[in-house]
Order: sequence, then C-alpha cells, then structure tokens
Amino acid sequence: MKHPWWWNRLMLELDKRWFLQILVIVNFVGTLYGYYWYKNQLAVTEGWLKLFVPDSPTASAAFTLVLVLYIVRKRSPFWEAFAGVTLFKYGIWAVTMILAAAARSPEPFLESLQWTDWMLMISHLGMALEGVLYSRFFTFGIKELILVGGWTLLNDILDYGLNIHPWLSLSLRGTEEVVAAFTLGLSLFSILLFALLVFPAKQERKWNFPLWVRNR
Repeated sequence: MKHPWWWNRLMLELDKRWFLQILVIVNFVGTLYGYYWYKNQLAVTEGWLKLFVPDSPTASAAFTLVLVLYIVRKRSPFWEAFAGVTLFKYGIWAVTMILAAAARSPEPFLESLQWTDWMLMISHLGMALEGVLYSRFFTFGIKELILVGGWTLLNDILDYGLNIHPWLSLSLRGTEEVVAAFTLGLSLFSILLFALLVFPAKQERKWNFPLWVRNR
C-alpha cells in the first residue's frame, strides 16, 4: 500500500531529535495543565486514591518520560507500555464523553460544545494518535503489558467501584453504569490493540537503546 508523501515525511520526522523535543514540551505543558484541571477532584479525594484520579495527565507524563529517554538514547519497556495503553484509552474516552454529553444536552449539539470542549477533544485525540504512532518504536513484551493491563483494570474498578472516576457532565448523570461498561471495554480494547501493534517485530524498534533501569 502506497502512502501519501506527507505521511512518509511524518514517519521520518517522528524519530528526529527536534521533533521529540517539541513533543516533550507539548506533553509536559499538557501534563501540568491536566493536573491543574483535576485540582478540585484531587482536593476531595482521600489519601492514596488520589493516585488513580488524574488519568490523562498521568498518561501524558509517562509519554513525556518515554520521549525524554529516547532523546538521551535510553528506553523503558514498562513506561512504553504504560504510555501507549493509557494515552490511547484516555484520549478516546475523553472525546467520547464530551460528544456523549453534547448529544444528551437539551441544547443543540454544536451550541452545547464550549471552546474548552474543542480544546480537550483536539488534545485528547492527539494523545491517542501519539500512542499509536510511537508504538512502532516500543520494545515492551508480555510481562510489561500484563502489569500495565492490571493497573488499567484496577483503575477502572476503583473509579467506578469507589466513585472516583473523572467527574461527568450534568447531562451524563444517571449513565454511570453505561460509562463504566464502556470504560472497561475500552481498557480491554486498548490492551489488545497495543499487543497487536507492538509484539510483531519491526526494524524501527529501539532495541539498540540500553535500558534506563537494568533488570537485576
């Protein structure tokens, strides 16, 4: 299958140092803003449960670390797996929830979408796209994917079992069970997707980079 020229050019630039540096800045700023976005929910969440509240910024923080490691020619299979699965999952989840809330709003669909909604949809679609595009470089195996899958499913259980999931729009009140089922299904799909994307051998994978933390 022949790809358009701009796609081939993008694939070449993904691994360039200047491109990685730009993405580090973008994702780092997005991470800071994401944690700020969750400030009110974090304030009313108790103790260790705070760790499971800021989903999207934690995903972008993990990806920022992966990019920094690539810049210094290191790699971390665990953080690759964590970043890939969670970037895609929470990127798609956020966009879906925004669109679902707009669809259920009493206002006309487009009028119910604020500028912040458009900003969040663009940024979260970018997150999902980053995870998929950079999967060509990932080196994680089944062990790392199992660990990340366990974390992701535990996060879902705590989110909807203890009601610490991201606050939903008023128009989505009463749909928590549907949202929980969708979220769990999306987690399973994300885990399967990155198994299919990463397990096949590819020349671009960063096997030549030494591990950031060596196994002992």
